[in-house]
Amino acid sequence: MNIVPMSPWLALPAAILLIAGGLLALIGSLGLLRLNSFYARIHAPTMGNTLGAGCVLIASMLTSSAAAGRPVIHELLITVFLLITSPVTTMLLMRAAVFRSETGRDRQGEAS
Repeated sequence: MNIVPMSPWLALPAAILLIAGGLLALIGSLGLLRLNSFYARIHAPTMGNTLGAGCVLIASMLTSSAAAGRPVIHELLITVFLLITSPVTTMLLMRAAVFRSETGRDRQGEAS
């Protein structure tokens, strides 16, 4: 495996994107721990981790393209799948929580 030296003009944006992606994922994870309700808790990691993963994937595209000497766009597929599946999964979890809370209230009302 050949190691290709990377230009500082390319390494700096990649490093900034990796740091930003890590910080966004960390903030999203801290939001998961700190927020009180389920609805607030699910919002922070969804937004933070999706944006964090996007930053990491763009940094990966930059470094892979520099190493290969041609544009490498495999990461765009990963990004598309993340952008499609993350909101759908969040919406389904939220609907399940709403349904569960409505069903729980109905059962409590019938018992009294």
